[in-house]
Amino acid sequence: MKKKLNIGMIGYGFMGRTHSNAFTKAPHFFDLPYEPVLKTVCARNAEKAAAFAAQWGYERFDTDWRKVVESPDIDVIDIASPNDTHHDIAIAAAAAGKIVLCEKPLGRNPAESEAMVAAVEKAGVPNTVWYNYRRTPAVTMAKKLIDEGRLGRIFHYRTVFLQDWTISPDLPQGGEGLWRLDSAVSGSGVTGDLLAHNIDTAMWLNGQISEVSALTETFIKTRKHSLTGEDQAVTIDDASLFLARFANGSLATFEATRYARGHKALYTFEINGEKASIKWDLHDLHRLEYFDYADESQLRGWKSIHITDGDHPYMSHWWVPGLQIGYEHTFVHQAADFMMGLGAGTPVAPTFREALATDYVVDAVLKSGKSRQWETPKTA
Repeated sequence: MKKKLNIGMIGYGFMGRTHSNAFTKAPHFFDLPYEPVLKTVCARNAEKAAAFAAQWGYERFDTDWRKVVESPDIDVIDIASPNDTHHDIAIAAAAAGKIVLCEKPLGRNPAESEAMVAAVEKAGVPNTVWYNYRRTPAVTMAKKLIDEGRLGRIFHYRTVFLQDWTISPDLPQGGEGLWRLDSAVSGSGVTGDLLAHNIDTAMWLNGQISEVSALTETFIKTRKHSLTGEDQAVTIDDASLFLARFANGSLATFEATRYARGHKALYTFEINGEKASIKWDLHDLHRLEYFDYADESQLRGWKSIHITDGDHPYMSHWWVPGLQIGYEHTFVHQAADFMMGLGAGTPVAPTFREALATDYVVDAVLKSGKSRQWETPKTA
């Protein structure tokens, strides 16, 4: 009989749903050493927490995360709540000896993130951060091609994450649904919310970022607060662009904005090497575009590889070749990888310390946006 792994979920919003779905679906498609049990969900609003628990099959709900952390029948604390809660919950969970999973970014700033890393490492508890795009089969395939040397020396990395949902000046900030626009809760704007994904993927694929030069902008300077109705200064970055150099000498451009009309979640990257190039688009997430200069000249061109076959990453666990999977499956893959790593006693990337490296780059970008100087990220 498989050992039960009791989950305490902190948060019931969008990420709470994706994580709950991941724990529910993973055992049906992967042979795991544990049986995840949705034990407790925690949120400030009791009525909504109760409804979430009923919908997703949690055995109980609570409104005090400390009680969940201290509960002896909870094995895993999964932090899917707003950014300003990550630090306190993670540190308390580690001190209680719990396994800790956390949504990205780790903390609102490097000081919070460093404290979280220190806590899990001192306690010796397994930990990971939900940078889910690594587990997109096409992105994992890109990693495989790079590691095999198919691209050769890397020259360029370019990536964007574009949205358009904050353009209206009438949109308020703060509160339950709009906390990402409140820097006191989120820590930063698009740099920590969107570009953190691009940065994590980039460093996973292409190594450490050694220096950055950034330009950030807040287009709408004041907004009403959704709870008080008072006009407040907007202190997040609405748009963020930066140049970067990787430790391997390759050059990069990163861009994120919530002011790109017509784009809801356009996340793309392209990598150019001496032998080949690859590119990927979240809107067509099951495809990897690949150009190989070694092809015969008359037939040389971009190939569109449909990453759905059984020998592609993760796909042997799903449907027959040609049938694709979606966004939610990236979380299923991470949940499965984490439980398999837990059973084997091996860390599963990205750990808190690995995610700290992304937070250091985010911090350097924000500093550069203010200083207008090149900044060197700290190393984790």
